[in-house]
Amino acid sequence: MTTHYQPAFSFELFPPKTTEGMEQLKQTVARLNAVRPLYFSCTYGAGGSTRERTFETVTWLREQGITTAPHLACIGSSEEEIRAIVQHYREQGVDRLVALRGDLPSGMGRLDSGTFRYANELVTFLRREFSDEFYIEVAAYPEFHPQAPSAMADLENFKRKVDAGANAAITQYFYNADAYFALLDSCAHLGINIPIIPGIMPITNYTQLARFSDACGAEIPRWIRRRLEYFGDDRDAIRAFGHDVVLDLCERLLEHEAPGLHFYTMNQAAPGLRLWADLGLTGYRL
Repeated sequence: MTTHYQPAFSFELFPPKTTEGMEQLKQTVARLNAVRPLYFSCTYGAGGSTRERTFETVTWLREQGITTAPHLACIGSSEEEIRAIVQHYREQGVDRLVALRGDLPSGMGRLDSGTFRYANELVTFLRREFSDEFYIEVAAYPEFHPQAPSAMADLENFKRKVDAGANAAITQYFYNADAYFALLDSCAHLGINIPIIPGIMPITNYTQLARFSDACGAEIPRWIRRRLEYFGDDRDAIRAFGHDVVLDLCERLLEHEAPGLHFYTMNQAAPGLRLWADLGLTGYRL
């Protein structure tokens, strides 16, 4: 790596459902925070289904003086609801947001219900109401959003979010680096020049990963699937193989000077810290 290249690293958390889960999360954050991440993001359930737990998690992170980027999902919410949430975060000193459409709440059934339909409308609202008070990140999809009618439609939707005022983007996780590089090329062709940070999902549990991937449209390359299937219930073998796969991916991304890496931790510290150590990034800000 060249001396001027300083990638930024961050971690995603999800709000625990139980008191025990919150205590475990606090231990995880303490371990991860020791390597000085740029920030932690915190997810937000469909239609605000985890809203109070998200607030609790963000409040605790801010009490520790940790830079926090709450996810803000807009589908099914009114302007008044979004305004109140953002004002609440502003009072806590939050200055980063991850602006998302979010999944349709159970029983809604219609994308045009509520004030917001798409994330670009949320970004537009945030800029109108709060100007440049927040650094806004949005989602990007190297393998295209599963609900997009075409690859070009997905890219055009991404451009609308950028044009609305997004500062940067975080990608859905992927295991094919060429998909990410192709996304960068397509964005450059469309005049999109914001940082697009790869989302990294460590491989520790194949059943869970397959379920997530089927739901979100992230591809697990056939050769990886077949190896993981071969290992069956051998968790140690799955973790060792998965670590090597993700380590190689991260190395290739950083060699091509990706602006950073955003780790989907699943509230676990060990996989991310092992990647950090084996990437040899001592001296960089994680």
